[in-house]
Amino acid sequence: MTVHAQKGADADVASKKAAPTKHERDRFNSKFQAAARFVAQRAILRPVVWNTLVTVTVRGQENVKDVSGGYVVVANHSSHLDTPLIMGGLPRKLVRYLAAGAAADYFFDIWWRRGLTALFFNAFPVQRTAGGIRSISAKSLLQRGIPLLVFPEGTRSKDGNFGQFKPGAAALASSCNAPCIPVALVGVYLAHPRGTNWPKRGRLPVGVIIGEPMHVLPGENPVDFTARIKAEITRLRDVNTADILGESKGAQK
Repeated sequence: MTVHAQKGADADVASKKAAPTKHERDRFNSKFQAAARFVAQRAILRPVVWNTLVTVTVRGQENVKDVSGGYVVVANHSSHLDTPLIMGGLPRKLVRYLAAGAAADYFFDIWWRRGLTALFFNAFPVQRTAGGIRSISAKSLLQRGIPLLVFPEGTRSKDGNFGQFKPGAAALASSCNAPCIPVALVGVYLAHPRGTNWPKRGRLPVGVIIGEPMHVLPGENPVDFTARIKAEITRLRDVNTADILGESKGAQK
């Protein structure tokens, strides 16, 4: 958006309206809601998912120890377990304000589901269209330094294989000069296939593999950046699958 020069206070007002500011306060960066979310995630969600439903291995936390500010976490999508696994697997400092993209037509259609999704995952609505992310809030959140979690496939896998990665997440990161953090989820489809109401019994092993931050290259378009991100997530999955799925005990918690 271009703001034409104005005089005095009018110019200041127009400038503030033209772009979001990191000092803007709402539920996405509220310290109170972040504290409430921490309690909800660690007292309710993590004990249920990590200690009751599946056995979790986390790898690669050292890859993001220096990350700060706005960034986009990009992961494959297999199950409703994906978001709590990622939020539990990333270092605490990176998930304090992490906002998860959630399907507007499902998670935001009923008031109680919208409230719970916001409480547990700091969620923002994503329209599941051919272009990927179509949320009026996603770019403004990232510009304010609020990190985002996006599943570029747009929906859960039907068979455990990766679907098409839409370029919305890469375009968003590129437009804000923010890094993408690739995350591969391993074994989650086997533990909780699409179409089932509850994970399989036996606390099956799953993995959260965190890659190094990726930046758009000079002259790289969102489609090519997306292909590079998908290739890295595929690599992370492939080099860890056999090891993690063979670990049913002694996994990192």
